Amino acid sequence: MPVSPDYRPDPRFSDLGPEFGDVVAPADFPETFLRVRNDRAAATVGLQTLTDAEWIAHFGRFQPLPGQPGPLAMRYHGHQFRTYNPDLGDGRGFLAAQLRDDQGRLLDLGTKGSGTTPWSRSGDGRLTLKGGVREVLAAAMLEAQGAPTCRILSLIETGEELQRGDEPSPTRSAVMVRLQHSHIRFGTFQRAAFFGRRDQIEILIEHVRSLYHPAVPEGDAPGLLTAIVAASARLTARWVAAGFVHGVLNTDNLNVTGESFDYGPWRFLPFYDPAFTAAYFDQTGLYAFARQPEAVFWNLTQLAGCLKLVADVEPLTEALNGFGPAYIRELRAAFLERLGVKSLGEAADQRLMDTTLALLREKGEAVRWEPLFHDWFAGFSSSARALAGPRAKDWQGKAFDAFRFALFEHEPDRPERLENPVFARPDPEELLIGEVEAIWAAIDANDDWSPLSEKLARLETARSARSLAGGST
Repeated sequence: MPVSPDYRPDPRFSDLGPEFGDVVAPADFPETFLRVRNDRAAATVGLQTLTDAEWIAHFGRFQPLPGQPGPLAMRYHGHQFRTYNPDLGDGRGFLAAQLRDDQGRLLDLGTKGSGTTPWSRSGDGRLTLKGGVREVLAAAMLEAQGAPTCRILSLIETGEELQRGDEPSPTRSAVMVRLQHSHIRFGTFQRAAFFGRRDQIEILIEHVRSLYHPAVPEGDAPGLLTAIVAASARLTARWVAAGFVHGVLNTDNLNVTGESFDYGPWRFLPFYDPAFTAAYFDQTGLYAFARQPEAVFWNLTQLAGCLKLVADVEPLTEALNGFGPAYIRELRAAFLERLGVKSLGEAADQRLMDTTLALLREKGEAVRWEPLFHDWFAGFSSSARALAGPRAKDWQGKAFDAFRFALFEHEPDRPERLENPVFARPDPEELLIGEVEAIWAAIDANDDWSPLSEKLARLETARSARSLAGGST
């Protein structure tokens, strides 16, 4: 049986009509080598029972899954580094399927590297294997840290030699499939607005409202914007708490459900640095670590501009103005979750967040971002462990005293999680660029996939340790 009884196809994007997507054919790859198969993610949508041969047929050759109409390249526009580009769209990917997960949510299977489409422009429609490996790692790390993220379902090497101007070429090729709540982007609305299509904006609003934000009343464009603002604030806050820099926060890389995807030149902070950038081509620091909230808000204003075709400016502005307060609330909550403590109220929670950032700022390169959250997870319950660990000498000074006082005000949240062997280790799982390059080097030089497999296993262990007993992360 190719799929389990839990598989529930529900293709809905095609309901929007042919003006929102193009029927396309996948590339015919010369070879298919299954490199990453995410059975935990597959089990949430009833695909874990596929054999490897069936897996490759569906996610390497893209034979449609049961009840699915076949590949659709989605149409959208977008601002790229704040310059409007009307020539975008799915240029090396497509929507392969839509299905319900074990919570009843509608999820997409979206591809990257699956061949050319009408929106490929001069591109080859392919994905480098290194790019695919980097996306697998980014999604796994963010999920382990409790950030809303797509999950990489599949990575298949495709046997082509690709030419790229920004890395050694020829380089190996791959096709990737991500499992994600929605691929409808801010840029999907921008395309409709660009052509002055009020009717398409209304269709999109109802589609997005009914499928992803059903609490919003029918026809309530400001209400839908409010929901998207809230989801985007949560996403941005959890990026910051994770020390994550997306790198390319264009309007085609943000979606209506507030779920992170399309990981290109991402980085995790080695240590606190507000100006840290991920993309070598981001020479002005537009998408630097500390500017990510500003970038997301700017993108939300572009979405609001599209909704002006069907709604008054005042309620849309009111919805936008909710981003700042929502972001701060979500950031406080994210820091509490990362530190494994309970809320004590707005003032105390703000004090803890402020002193955490002040400590990271004071220590600079002496203390990396992730180890602080590892050492002090669950607050005072970790005192003996942290003060006897490899960073004991760093846990002193005025800024540390203020941090410790604020932390110890808060009651530990499920301190039994500290019994997990993850917290007995001297160092946490990090994902700095040196380790990413080392994982790729083993694959590139020796076709050794064990460092990647081992890293993914450790990240899953870390995720499980933090989410024990139904935690919010």
